[in-house]
Amino acid sequence: MDTRRSLRILATTLGTAGLLISGCSGGSSTNASTSTPPASSAPAVPAGLKPYYAQQLEWRDCGVEGFQCTTMKAPLDYKKPDGGEIKLAVARKKATGPGKRIGSLLVNPGGPGGSAIEYLQSYAAIGYPAQVRARYDMVAIDPRGVARSEPVVCLTGPQMDTYTQVDQTPDDAAEVTELGGAYTKFANGCEQRSGEILPHVSTVETARDMDMLRALLGDERLHYVGASYGTFLGATYAGLFPARVGRLVLDGAMDPSLDAVELNRDQTAGFETAFQAFAADCVKKADCPLGTTSTADAATRLKRLFADLDARPIATGESRRLTESLGTTGVIAAMYDESAWPQLREALAGAQKGDGSGLLALSDSYYERRPNGTYANLMFANAAVNCLDQPPAFADAKAVTRAVPSFEKASPVFGKAFAWAALNCAHWPVPPTGTPHRIEAKGAAPIVVVGTTRDPATPYKWAQSLAGQLSSGTLLTYRGDGHTAYGRGSDCIDSAINTYLLEGTPPAEDKKCS
Repeated sequence: MDTRRSLRILATTLGTAGLLISGCSGGSSTNASTSTPPASSAPAVPAGLKPYYAQQLEWRDCGVEGFQCTTMKAPLDYKKPDGGEIKLAVARKKATGPGKRIGSLLVNPGGPGGSAIEYLQSYAAIGYPAQVRARYDMVAIDPRGVARSEPVVCLTGPQMDTYTQVDQTPDDAAEVTELGGAYTKFANGCEQRSGEILPHVSTVETARDMDMLRALLGDERLHYVGASYGTFLGATYAGLFPARVGRLVLDGAMDPSLDAVELNRDQTAGFETAFQAFAADCVKKADCPLGTTSTADAATRLKRLFADLDARPIATGESRRLTESLGTTGVIAAMYDESAWPQLREALAGAQKGDGSGLLALSDSYYERRPNGTYANLMFANAAVNCLDQPPAFADAKAVTRAVPSFEKASPVFGKAFAWAALNCAHWPVPPTGTPHRIEAKGAAPIVVVGTTRDPATPYKWAQSLAGQLSSGTLLTYRGDGHTAYGRGSDCIDSAINTYLLEGTPPAEDKKCS
């Protein structure tokens, strides 16, 4: 998995991979039951949805060798299936053989807002293990509001440039007002450009879309690999349709029982853990731009760089200058994958010499900013889904101010920025439809939950929690760095997941890999 792809696809928003040979150790030798609920236990399709479940998919050439594409219709509002429809983009690469075809394997890279089709075509359908691709049709659907599926649009490229440069660590009342105004302008832009779809991009609705696609593909049960936010989507599906669960891999798991404040604060701590790992590696090197004495000194020097950028943004070789917010985002982007650490060291060294181009490139990768100045819709869809799935973390600036100390305790380096970033949903024009809740999915076939011990974006304890909530959940642990574990170099992780996908047998309970 190359760094550019992992940064672009797997990044989640503020406030919401090189290959290594690795060993592993097993936990308990007792596997979860591999029994599958009988098909007759699956709930019937509601009458109003039968026309959608009966539609015929017309596959065509995608223009990408080996792939077929189609468009699936779904109700805009599942509560009013006759009230209009939405068109969703789907792509697949058929099983290559040898071996008996198992079915379709849906994939989702996370975000929310990452394009599943781009992930399929650039990685999953060509980079997943050959034995998996041999026996599954590799399939992706861009979730509603994302990429090719009637994407949410909020700001123009120049407007987004301005938005990403707004100070997210306000020092006075004027800067607080400016940040609040930026969030309001962003939200208003979404409403003006995408108001019809905005109330209907929730994770629950996307999970229902996936069930419809499962049926149209001719599969009795859903086989699925979801990363990051994709784990929340997969777990939501399991909660809604436990009897239709096939082989589900939830890699880099989220915890659906946490409220928005807890999620954001935990993620803040996760990035601190990742930074500490980066710093510990960096200070061992003679050319470390953050010093060579201790991780504490490295943190102090990074905070000093952020403070300098706050006071005096630096040149980047183009019209945009590197502000504190862009510099912070650049550092955060590199925390997703340890193979990006050399690039980050070089970028930090450049910034210390007045050249902000390296950190700006990392920040642009995170935001999916294209060379021509336009942006993919990742960040627009991300906000739209997150703000619909849960009540806002904070109602106003006063609430953020009260919470900042707890965020700074979680991360002295990133805490303040993450706390203020979590204010964005307070300005959202559509009321939330979801709430924090446990997902048990009673009656589902075995589900594999994967957690990485030093994952920045989805802290390990989230995987522990989700595996404990799911009645058939099994936790698979990767002791290491980076965001998600499958396909990132651990033979132990890959072997356990491949066996599960191919044979239906989950790994030993609490199996650990390194």
